[in-house]
Amino acid sequence: MKIKKLLEWYEEVLSMPHRQEIARELRGEDDLFLLLLYSEMLGIPNPVYFYTLELYPYILEKFHDWHLRMGMDKSPLTGIRCC
Repeated sequence: MKIKKLLEWYEEVLSMPHRQEIARELRGEDDLFLLLLYSEMLGIPNPVYFYTLELYPYILEKFHDWHLRMGMDKSPLTGIRCC
């Protein structure tokens, strides 16, 4: 039990100075994924469009935050109203 707590504390200490960098990287990966997911609807050809269709219901909640981060005030998609 003590070893587990020690390892958790060690991980915490190592990641502390890099939390903002890690969060920025994760947000960047998330933005790229959402761009790939919605690219066909935005008019950008997407070769894996068929495989990403099943992900839409799970990602719909994140769409509003994403299009605001990308600098779009309103939803660029006519089929998806989030604002």
